[in-house]
Amino acid sequence: MINLIRPYLSPRVYPLLLLGLASGLPLALTGGTLQAWATVEDVPLTDIGFLTLVGAAYTFKFLWAPFIDRYVPPFMGRRRGWMALSQVLLGLTICGMGFLDPSRSLFWLAALATLVAFLSATQDIAFDAYSADVLRPEERAAGAAIRTLGYRIGMVVSGGLAIWLAAVWMGWGGMYLFMGLLMFGAAVLTWLAPEPEVAGANVAPRTLYDAFTVPFQEFFSRKGAISILALIVLYKLGDAFAGALSTTFLIRGAGFSPEVVGAVNKILAVIATIIGALIGGGIMSKLGLYRSLMLFGLLQALSNLMYWMIALNPQNLPLMALGVGFENLCGGLGTAAFVALLMALCHVQFTASQFALLSALSAVGRVFVAGPLTPPIVDAYGWPVFFVFTFFIALPGLLILWFMRASIKALEKDPAPASDTGD
Repeated sequence: MINLIRPYLSPRVYPLLLLGLASGLPLALTGGTLQAWATVEDVPLTDIGFLTLVGAAYTFKFLWAPFIDRYVPPFMGRRRGWMALSQVLLGLTICGMGFLDPSRSLFWLAALATLVAFLSATQDIAFDAYSADVLRPEERAAGAAIRTLGYRIGMVVSGGLAIWLAAVWMGWGGMYLFMGLLMFGAAVLTWLAPEPEVAGANVAPRTLYDAFTVPFQEFFSRKGAISILALIVLYKLGDAFAGALSTTFLIRGAGFSPEVVGAVNKILAVIATIIGALIGGGIMSKLGLYRSLMLFGLLQALSNLMYWMIALNPQNLPLMALGVGFENLCGGLGTAAFVALLMALCHVQFTASQFALLSALSAVGRVFVAGPLTPPIVDAYGWPVFFVFTFFIALPGLLILWFMRASIKALEKDPAPASDTGD
């Protein structure tokens, strides 16, 4: 047990918990929490629907990630400087939202929320790059797990907890002011966090043109680059298919009430994901990156069959809770290993650009494949057959992983290959 905890005690690992919380905090403030505020203030439904566009910045953050690589703030270094700057600006803009009323100033509130989303995405770019740069190779597993935990806590704080604070204590404006003050506190934590040790962490590309082009050139010059991209797209594709309509399945296909499904998904699923990520970090420190990716990938595939069992045994609450818990536990394990893989693949000079691009690529399967294809498959074959299908759709990613085992094992010892494109 001590050996599983030890990786989290590193001075480069444990700060990522609170920094991850700061990264996850703004998300709900421009999403579900903002929609709840607008709903309470009797804003028309069509206008509330308009607010869903606010979060588009998170999808397109790879477009300005090269700027984060190219320009170095005059304080705290290339990664921490951008983190602190975005956190201070987030504090100001979130506090600014607290002075507005959605029933009277919806346009200006939406404009500020859009700015918050942009700044939050910028913080994410810098934080992802910082996490990859500050961690030693043997610490990536624990670092990926602890930042996932922090991010989830941040979402809970700005989601359910924020709504409760607004409803029973501070009011909506006071709650947003409080959340803004938390972001100022995050800037102090960033100042106290250690600077990356790796050589070249503060060496920026020569020009903005280089910042936009060289990360691609460097990545595609590597042996097996196309296989790496295929692995990133396919590794969690089976998991994405299984989760695409999981709530709809539990209500319509398995016959559970929305209240029961909401309680299980909001409480049990989150707890299981966090536990999975933390356990995954400890296990990875012993097994290494390749073996952990393979083990956790197999567990992810097998966990999808729990939904198949639920589909064959509808309205079985213990089975449903067990299935949802196990699936999210395995998803947390896989996420910890997958984030560690993305960190290992990034070149230190272009971490912001490459991490943003690789993480965006990892969403391709979830957004453009699993989402659109799940409904017609379910309509044609039914839920039980669909969940068996999700098991088999997870296997190609594991097959690619097996073929790339030598390359992945090499990443466990050394970061992504260096190049001479910098100084």
